Amino acid sequence: MTFAFDLNTIWFILVGALFTGYAVLDGFDLGVGALHLLTKTDKERRLMINSIGPVWDGNEVWLVTGGGALFAAFPRAYAAVFSGFYMAFMLFLFCLIFRAVAIEFRSKQPMRWWRRMWDISFSIASIISSFILGVVLGNVINGIPLDQAGNNTDSFWHLFHFYPIMIGITTVALFMMHGAIYVVLKTEGELHNKVRGWINNTIIFFILCYVFITMITLTYIPHMIQYFKMYPFLFVLPMLNMLAIANIPREIVRGKDFNAFLSSCAAMIALMTIFGIGIFPNLILSTINPDFSLNLYNAASSPTTLRIMLIIAIIGIPLVLAYTVSIYWIFRGKVKLDDHSY
Repeated sequence: MTFAFDLNTIWFILVGALFTGYAVLDGFDLGVGALHLLTKTDKERRLMINSIGPVWDGNEVWLVTGGGALFAAFPRAYAAVFSGFYMAFMLFLFCLIFRAVAIEFRSKQPMRWWRRMWDISFSIASIISSFILGVVLGNVINGIPLDQAGNNTDSFWHLFHFYPIMIGITTVALFMMHGAIYVVLKTEGELHNKVRGWINNTIIFFILCYVFITMITLTYIPHMIQYFKMYPFLFVLPMLNMLAIANIPREIVRGKDFNAFLSSCAAMIALMTIFGIGIFPNLILSTINPDFSLNLYNAASSPTTLRIMLIIAIIGIPLVLAYTVSIYWIFRGKVKLDDHSY
């Protein structure tokens, strides 16, 4: 198995980078939602929501951009993924919509039952969204019954077998850790101190899940480590991942919350890179027949399309980055509640 740095590989990396950006950015606001019901007072819950209020919708731009890039560069893989996981993606989108509605509607009425209803909706939708993302990722890693025509022959419920479920739980744990660090970064006072105490628990939860799923992957899914066997220097990635996670409590104790958040981001980027290396050069692995698998060559658009789209990406991706950086710069600092807050 050889590595060729061509247009197809460049687009594989670009699509992966866009989905990684989504995981890093939307991961913390999904994590904030998953932790939302652990707070007790209305003020604390408003602070939780307002910590992500200015950025949550912008974070989802990366998902749309990643999906569009996948469609443009690898249309056969896009068709197989979005048809094979159709019900899962519909559930995921329904939860994203419910999250948005909950954020906007929660504080429109003062009644306790009203706010409680939207708090529960926000938290449950965040957990299910995170879990579904992990389940889809687990099925991509494990492979799906893809026939020669590129159709998934399994039903919706067959997506939920042991390995994808464990990846789903691990994803929820990862986002909870990421979200707790972000809340500590954005808040102060009593809520800040409370959430600071949650961080070690979320790290332990994630590490237990991560170690368990790593053991299963090494034992039962050997194709995920073939490149690591061929190129041992790649083992630096899992090491960097664990070092980044280990650095989080160190930075929290030192009071350097921003450094802890950067370490969490680095850990997520390392995990997504490990995933990309593991599946390369496949996009969708067929469990029926490896010859039916979709890879970055048999699922790709024409070279002309890839070349034109690369020019557009070179122009467009910096704009997305500039937009993201500007939003986070404008809304930097600690969250304060006022008349315009959620």
